[in-house]
Amino acid sequence: MKKTAVSEITLRLNSSELSFKEKLELARVIVKTSTDVIEIPPITNEQTDTLFVRTLSSFVKGSILSCPAGLTQEAAETAWEALKDAAMPRLHISVPVSPATMEYNCGMKPEKILELISFQTAVCASLCSDVEFSAEDATRAEPDFLTAALKSAIESGAKTVTICDSAGIMLPDEFAAFIKGLYEKVPELKKVCLSVECSDALGLGAACAIAAIQAGAAQVKTGVKLPVTSLKTFADIFKVRGDSLGISCSLDMTGLQQSLDRMEKLLTADRSKRSVLSGSPSAYAAQGSINLHSGSDISSVSAAVKSLGYTLNAEDLGKVYEAVQRIAASKQIGSRELEAIVAGEAMQVPSTYKLVSYVINSGNVIGATANIQLSSGGTIMKGLSSGDGPIDAAFLAIEQILGHHYELDDFQIQSVTEGREAMGSALVKLLSNGKLYSGQGLSTDIIGASILAYINALNKIKYEEKA
Repeated sequence: MKKTAVSEITLRLNSSELSFKEKLELARVIVKTSTDVIEIPPITNEQTDTLFVRTLSSFVKGSILSCPAGLTQEAAETAWEALKDAAMPRLHISVPVSPATMEYNCGMKPEKILELISFQTAVCASLCSDVEFSAEDATRAEPDFLTAALKSAIESGAKTVTICDSAGIMLPDEFAAFIKGLYEKVPELKKVCLSVECSDALGLGAACAIAAIQAGAAQVKTGVKLPVTSLKTFADIFKVRGDSLGISCSLDMTGLQQSLDRMEKLLTADRSKRSVLSGSPSAYAAQGSINLHSGSDISSVSAAVKSLGYTLNAEDLGKVYEAVQRIAASKQIGSRELEAIVAGEAMQVPSTYKLVSYVINSGNVIGATANIQLSSGGTIMKGLSSGDGPIDAAFLAIEQILGHHYELDDFQIQSVTEGREAMGSALVKLLSNGKLYSGQGLSTDIIGASILAYINALNKIKYEEKA
C-alpha cells in the first residue's frame, strides 16, 4: 500500500477575508483532518503575522507547518524567525517557470530565474532542514528550462519538489505521462518527495492527482472552496477506491465531513465583508481557565495577563495587580473580570479622540446606519456608515473617520447594574502591529458603551504610535 501525503493549502490561499481569530479557528479545524502538511499565508505584516505563526506553532504538533519564504533572503529569514519554534517547520519557495509567468510575475529572464532558485533554496536550506520548491505553471514551461530548474532546486537543498499544473489544461493521462517524463529527465527526483498541485479548472483536479500518484508522486495539495484538487473529492476517492488502487493517506475519514462543513461555514459566513464584528472567541483567550484570588501573587497575575495576550509594562502590571487584590477580597477573578481590569487600569492615556455625538438608525425593516462625530485637537470629524447591526455600523463609521482598519480581536458586552436605568459595560480589544489594546466603556446605552470602549482602545494605540 503506497502512502500519499496530503498538503492542505486552504489557509494559504483562501483566508484573506478572515480575521485573525477566524484564521486560527480554520487552522484548528484543518488540524482535525489529520493532514500531513498545513500551508499558511505569507508574512506580509511582520508583527501580526509572526504572532499568528507562533500561535499556530503552539498547537500544530502532528502536521508539518509550511510557511512561504518569499524570493529574498530577508523574506526567508523573517519567515524562519516566525516558524522556527514549530514542531515540524517547512520553508516553501514558489517560483514561476513558464515563459509568460517568469516575465509577468518576476520581470526576469530564464537565466536570472535559475540563479534565484539556486540562491533562495540554498538560503532556506541553511535555515531549515525541510525546504519545498514549487514550480509554478510547470506544465507550460520549456522542457529544458524546467529540467534545469528542478535540478537546481534539488542541488541547493530542496527536499520536496512540487509540480504545479496552474492552467489546468492537462487530462489525467497526459499529466501522468508528464510526471513520468520528469522522472526520466531528472533522476534526482527519486531522492526527494515529488508533490503535485493540480488546477480544477476542468473539474479534473482530483483525477489528475490520482494519475500523478500512480506515476510516482508522493504528495498532493488539496483545498476547500479553491480551484485546485478538492479535499472532499480526493478523500472520497481514497475512501472508495484506495484499497483497489493500492494507495492510502493519513486523513481522518471518520470526522472529515464534519471538519469540511465547518471549514465551508467559516469561508462562506453570511455576513458583510466589511463587518468588523465576528462571533468567534478571542484568538488570545487562555487555553485554561483563569482563577485569581486574594492570595495570588504578582507573578500569577502577570502570567494570567499574558495568557490573555497582553504585554504590560511594570507600572501597568502594578496597577492591575492592585486592582486584582482589591476585587479579589470579595470575589474570585476569572478571565472576563481580568479583561475588564486590564481595560480599566492599564495604559490610561490622554484622549487623542473624544466622542462628540452619535446617531444610530436601526430596525427590523431597515438596515443599520451610524452617524458618528469625533473631536481631535479641536477639529470635528464625521463618519457615516451602514453595517450588520448598529454596533457594527458605529465601528465602521469610526474607521471611516480614521481612514484605517484595526482588527477587532474581541468584543464583549454585559450589564453592570439592574433595573430600567441599568448601566451597560462594553469591552473592545483591537489588534495593531501584533499587540492587543483593550478599551472599556460604560453607559446606560449599550451602543454608547461600545463606542466609548472602541475609542478608549483606539486612544491607547494612537498614544503608543506617537511615543
